[in-house]
Amino acid sequence: MLEKLKQIFSLQDLKSKILFTLLMLVLCRIGAYIPVPGINGEEAVRVFQSAVGGGQNLFQLVDIFSGGAFAQMTIIALGVMPYITASIILQVLMAVIPSLQRDMKENPELGKKKVGKWTRLLTVFLALFQAAMYAKYALKINTSTPGIILDQMLTVTMFGFPILFFLVMMFAMATGTILLMWIGEQITERGIGNGISLIITVGIVASLPRTMGSIVRQLNLESQEPGQLSFTSLVLLLSVFVIIIVGTILIIQGQRRIPLQYARRVVGRHETQGGNAHIPLKINYAGVIPVIFASSLLMFPATVAQFFGSTSWLGQIALALSPGSWTYTAIYVLLIMFFTYFWTATQFHPEQIASDMKRNGAFIPGIRQGKPTQDFLEYTMNRITFVGAAFLALIAILPSLVGRMLNVDASISHFFGGTSLLILVGVVLDTMKQVESHLIMKRYDGFMTKKKVRARI
Repeated sequence: MLEKLKQIFSLQDLKSKILFTLLMLVLCRIGAYIPVPGINGEEAVRVFQSAVGGGQNLFQLVDIFSGGAFAQMTIIALGVMPYITASIILQVLMAVIPSLQRDMKENPELGKKKVGKWTRLLTVFLALFQAAMYAKYALKINTSTPGIILDQMLTVTMFGFPILFFLVMMFAMATGTILLMWIGEQITERGIGNGISLIITVGIVASLPRTMGSIVRQLNLESQEPGQLSFTSLVLLLSVFVIIIVGTILIIQGQRRIPLQYARRVVGRHETQGGNAHIPLKINYAGVIPVIFASSLLMFPATVAQFFGSTSWLGQIALALSPGSWTYTAIYVLLIMFFTYFWTATQFHPEQIASDMKRNGAFIPGIRQGKPTQDFLEYTMNRITFVGAAFLALIAILPSLVGRMLNVDASISHFFGGTSLLILVGVVLDTMKQVESHLIMKRYDGFMTKKKVRARI
């Protein structure tokens, strides 16, 4: 391992990318400790903890994704969720609007710029909207528990409406989201790994000390009385933790290898017929993107509804969509499977592969070139995508189901839950692959020296 690290930092280009990425991520974490002007962060955390209690609550999951910034009402409390939601909307629009599809096919570079522009504009709108809902929620809990909002922020009113507080809250939080969006794009372009995924991952990792402290408190080690969390439950949770990690690695790196043969060709004076070539079809072509998309899409409407309280009909929707409920679990599974197929359909192009194979004289044994090859690849990918999507959904909800059966506190089950852990492991694997590709280009052995995991369906 030390030798590999030496190789990594001996490459100036790779070293610069890693240091730039780390610097950008540090800036993200600094923003998690800067409260919105006029907000008492310590009082906000205290009220937040008493509000969520020990039950399964959507706000706890949002707080884990933001690394604690949501509970403290900091400038990055909204995280990158508005950006991800905007990206989902634009991806869906690209699939249904012919003009966007035409732009992407005719001029991919111009099409990406156009989609990126609309994604940023929609992100700003969603961030302002969610910040306004957050401000309304903060104003409501400040009425019952004064001290969260400084009195000076509530003195400037218009038609009895605290306009100054709303404007400060909206623009501060929207600016924080835009800053995270810019940092994520900079990491993707100039650093290593996917910037937005890394920002979410850092937020999850930042919640680790708080989760470990909660585990120690609930074990009640300082007393002879049994704690809320037993050692048996802890061992079972750790076992599920290991299963999730192993399962994530298997499902992300597993692949179905389609054998290839080449027509006889004359190279010099020798007649050749290709080697042991194959097409690697990933079991989970989308990686952890479906989990991120499904979580973000569920968080947005449910968070907005939860801001209105449990008495309204929107509050009832939020209650039904709270993590741990059967409604939330069922919709979450369906969304993961949908986004797995959706992302695979947008990124995997069997017609292009079949065309390239025909041009290079390659064919799949027993399958004719052209349309039959395209149909075979599409049929095979659909089968293995179903297996990958089902397994991804299973390991995403498994810890939550175990936590409910063991009556484990939600703050612990959310962290050890499949959503957080899947994103964490998946992003780490993706980043390691990018580092490995840089090493291989410079004629070094790969960072991950173990043989790749193979799976056949």
